[in-house]
Amino acid sequence: MRLVIVTGMSGAGRNTALKMLEDMGFYCADNLPIELLDKFADLMFSSGRDFGDAAIGVDIRSGEQLPLLSETLDKWQAAKIPFTVLFMECSDETLTRRYKESRRAHPLAAADRVGEGIRLERERLKFIKKRANYILDTSNLLTRDLRSELARIFVANEEFSNLFVTVLSFGFKYGIPVDADLVFDVRFLPNPYYVEDLRRKTGDDPEVQEYVKQGGTAEEFLDKLSDMIDFLLPNYRKEGKSQLVIAVGCTGGRHRSVTITNLLCDRLERHEDIGLKKIHRDMDRK
Repeated sequence: MRLVIVTGMSGAGRNTALKMLEDMGFYCADNLPIELLDKFADLMFSSGRDFGDAAIGVDIRSGEQLPLLSETLDKWQAAKIPFTVLFMECSDETLTRRYKESRRAHPLAAADRVGEGIRLERERLKFIKKRANYILDTSNLLTRDLRSELARIFVANEEFSNLFVTVLSFGFKYGIPVDADLVFDVRFLPNPYYVEDLRRKTGDDPEVQEYVKQGGTAEEFLDKLSDMIDFLLPNYRKEGKSQLVIAVGCTGGRHRSVTITNLLCDRLERHEDIGLKKIHRDMDRK
């Protein structure tokens, strides 16, 4: 039997995560009063019955009771009750956009701006985020990616490092991605745009990749970039970073940046302790 506390920022996907865990066989309950968590745990682990796995959603709606969660977790730890805390994280920019798109009010915003509600919530949830066993940043996660990560943790029981890496190709003419942590300019590489037979192709095509790699500069760049990322990953993880966005840009985001993004992802796949996602933001622009 496993007991999972699912918490995190409003709008980061907590409800979605609970529904997915329910699909995976968990008994799920949302917004249970903090005072009842102890009774729920006693029922699970002291009654002699096999309740299976359970997940409980706890969020900012608990109001003044929320700080009591820390005392409850301390009590469970002392009693050796097996529990896991899953914290759903998301960037302020993405949360703001989601609230604007859904036209819903943030639970702490009231008459204030959404950003102020997000700031207050982040401050009040700081204590539980520090105790989280898993932090899932959904800023760049599709629904299928979230399901895959949850299955990886709670079904396959695989090692999880709380670090999800997104490698994103883009075109400088369309602007630098606002959520990028690291930005690399590959406009120094041979440009297939000026080759008539390659212009309409993309960095997904072998012919374009071979053209970009000619002369060996691209491979040398990838060697140096891979070495740097190998150095950065454990240090980012040590500092508690849960989401890393590596942006690779060329002029239009169709040839060189796509090629390097594809090749870099091939190299990063050897890191089995990270989540990895590839995005070609501007590849299909005309």
